[in-house]
Amino acid sequence: MPRKAISIAIVMSLLSAVGYVARGQDADTLATGWTKSADLLLNLTQANYNDAWTGSETGSISWAFAGNAAAEKALSPKFLWRNTLKLSYGMTHTEQDGEDGRHWLAPAKSSDRIFFESLMRMTLGIVVDPYASFTFESQFYNPYDDPNDTCEKLRRYIDPMTFSEAVGVGRTFVKTERAELLSRTGFSVRQHLSKDVLPDDCEETEVNTATDGGLEWVTDYTQTLSGESLKYVSKLRLFKAFFYSESDEVKGTEWEDYWKTVDVAWENTLSASITKYVQVSLFAELLYDKELELRGRFREVLGLGLTYKLL
Repeated sequence: MPRKAISIAIVMSLLSAVGYVARGQDADTLATGWTKSADLLLNLTQANYNDAWTGSETGSISWAFAGNAAAEKALSPKFLWRNTLKLSYGMTHTEQDGEDGRHWLAPAKSSDRIFFESLMRMTLGIVVDPYASFTFESQFYNPYDDPNDTCEKLRRYIDPMTFSEAVGVGRTFVKTERAELLSRTGFSVRQHLSKDVLPDDCEETEVNTATDGGLEWVTDYTQTLSGESLKYVSKLRLFKAFFYSESDEVKGTEWEDYWKTVDVAWENTLSASITKYVQVSLFAELLYDKELELRGRFREVLGLGLTYKLL
């Protein structure tokens, strides 16, 4: 059986066992319903210049959509199930001067993310709580940068994909109406799937997979300030691989040990509600994966847009 199937089967077995134990509890002790939250955010930026401008000023239109949803339920007094979904997509349209006047270039993607996490915790009333988790990460669209401009019609959707399954222990350090600090560490197995373009046929792709496993450390922090109008959310994820399925393929190269380096993903969001439907948000993210880039990747997005709370 492939490692991917084995790891998924292990986590699904754990979650099934948790559900079975939860169903075995007395019906009076089970919580009713889910604690849910969901909101949508749309940011739009536009700039336009007439022909009287003689500099390098160019018009632009940028838009970005973000959606966040969470659902949590106590299956029993000892089992808590939390699901989190984060979506974002945005594009930038830029105007350019040409011999026949100004024209708009093809839009370029500015943000693209799909993140889903399902976390099951068992509260035993001791120092730490056992947990099992499943995480899926991807993006809606992965463009192919063809140097020969022969693959313009190639479309790769939901690519690349990373599946993560983990078991370990965690602890809630802070739990109040306005703040929550939860940290956990455990053993995680990840499967990486990517659609690679075939060299002989740019309109065809093949799926390549790689698996690694090691120690993960995840910390979530949420703080509500100034009533309900100001909120800060932070998530730090660290991963140290102990094995890699493609280690023999890179052996002897200058990057043969890159997979052993700790991967870092740290995202921070500060949002302030101006009115019921208008929100200012500041998003900052730091990523480090030596297999993808030798340097750390940082991005910051400041936006003013429309928001709508579904739940």
